[in-house]
Amino acid sequence: MAKDVEQVTEQGGEYSAKDYTDPPPAPLIDPEELTKWSLYRAAIAEFIATLLFLYITVLTIIGYKRQTDTNIPGNTECDGVGILGIAWAFGGMIFILVYCTAGISGGHINPAVTFGLFLGRKVSLVRALLYIIAQCAGAISGAGLAKGFQKSYYNRYGGGVNLVSDGYNKGTALGAEIIGTFVLVYTVFSATDPKRNARDSHVPVLAPLPIGFAVFMVHLATIPVTGTGINPARSFGPAVIFNEDKAWDDQWIYWVGPFIGAAVAAFYHQYILRAAAIKALGSFRSNA
Repeated sequence: MAKDVEQVTEQGGEYSAKDYTDPPPAPLIDPEELTKWSLYRAAIAEFIATLLFLYITVLTIIGYKRQTDTNIPGNTECDGVGILGIAWAFGGMIFILVYCTAGISGGHINPAVTFGLFLGRKVSLVRALLYIIAQCAGAISGAGLAKGFQKSYYNRYGGGVNLVSDGYNKGTALGAEIIGTFVLVYTVFSATDPKRNARDSHVPVLAPLPIGFAVFMVHLATIPVTGTGINPARSFGPAVIFNEDKAWDDQWIYWVGPFIGAAVAAFYHQYILRAAAIKALGSFRSNA
């Protein structure tokens, strides 16, 4: 998520906005990027991060369901980490993994985040596609690893698959995914805004914290509705490994919703808050 930020000067100990210039947008297609090891190193980092993310979070969900299975003697519905614990697992892992990989790949760990940053011209199409492939492969591998360690529990307790909960229709579920992903991607843009990073030196260090906290808060709100996707790879990996019809029935919601939410967040931050369209129009007029 983080990119190199141009140096800005301080006058009289205070930040001067006029000294800041936005970094150039990423090219749409950059064939030369394919020849650089840094691209493939970043893709490997995204693969491993998403693998670890799915492994920990899927096992947390399965463990919670086992602990609250009243068919097992001694268990009660009040046992286990609860929704709060599951939300902490997702938010905490994102905090950890973004912190670990931000300097290598940007720490996307989510095709919706990558899509949003691509629309915001933060990454090229080549990098975005490679990241999404790596994230989905990592998610499948992470879910597969979870199943390998706890196969009987994995199959018995649904494999961490996302499903629309009873009592909610598909429209409500889609809306929950759109809004939840908007919150996440908007936080990503705000936490990694290069202008803000240039003004406040502490912002890049703290960026993983609000991003992880956004994931945590969205999970609290939407676990009862959709199980919380806001990350197509997170929903796709368990569906592939579990591979039963019910895992695929609502899979489109966990792709369409996050991609719409990411697109709206990118537009809101770049073209309304940062006024990119107005700046581009002003530049066009000055050159005319």
